[in-house]
Amino acid sequence: MTPLDHSAAVAAETAHFVAAVQQADPAIPVPSCPGWSLADLVRHAGSVQRWFTVLLRQRIQEPPRSRDVDLQLPERPEEYPAWLAEAAEQAASTFAQTDLDAPMWAWGADQHARFWVRRMLFETLVHRADAELALGLTPEIEPTLAADGVDEFLTNLPFAAFFAPRTAELRGDDRTIRFNRTDGDGTWLVRLRPDGLGLAPDDSGATADATVQATAADLLLLLYGRLDRTAASVTLSGDEELLALWFANSAF
Repeated sequence: MTPLDHSAAVAAETAHFVAAVQQADPAIPVPSCPGWSLADLVRHAGSVQRWFTVLLRQRIQEPPRSRDVDLQLPERPEEYPAWLAEAAEQAASTFAQTDLDAPMWAWGADQHARFWVRRMLFETLVHRADAELALGLTPEIEPTLAADGVDEFLTNLPFAAFFAPRTAELRGDDRTIRFNRTDGDGTWLVRLRPDGLGLAPDDSGATADATVQATAADLLLLLYGRLDRTAASVTLSGDEELLALWFANSAF
């Protein structure tokens, strides 16, 4: 499989996001982000892109001590979509000038600059989906891209407790959950241990304690809490208590 161009995908996802919201009322509530309006959602996405871009420019080697960034936020929420597009342009320029394979501090598993590009991509994609859901649209996510997002989420989830503290509850006595993609190749086995969780090599012949099956796009939305596990497109089997533990504590 040809590796995804995460840099190009950031630009494409941002363009989809901007297209969805540029003519919409900024005051529309976003049900998948309780308490937020579309304006809040766009402001968050643009702020995150600018923050990650600063980190990449500085190529930091330790956790940042400040999150101060000149956001250049417009006064009128109606101007936020164009401001988000500008954030993506700034990010693209930085990607082009950065060795994305260079060592760099990151909060997740991949301690290289490329971590932040991939993270920016799925932060943008999920919030693009939030905007579309708020507008009564059905998010369309390319299957290969969605599968990469599932992998990125599950790979980094063990490191997310500092901003998603409930993930620390994801412990068990060597219990396993398999996530199966139904629209192509892709299976992920998560193992819950007494000291935490992590992805494990998946021998498809081994029986997991619980299984979650859906298309790559639905798996991605499910993992991020944007799709309910009772949806008709999702099939669950196995240990119900284990699944309840997972869905109660894993989304961020």
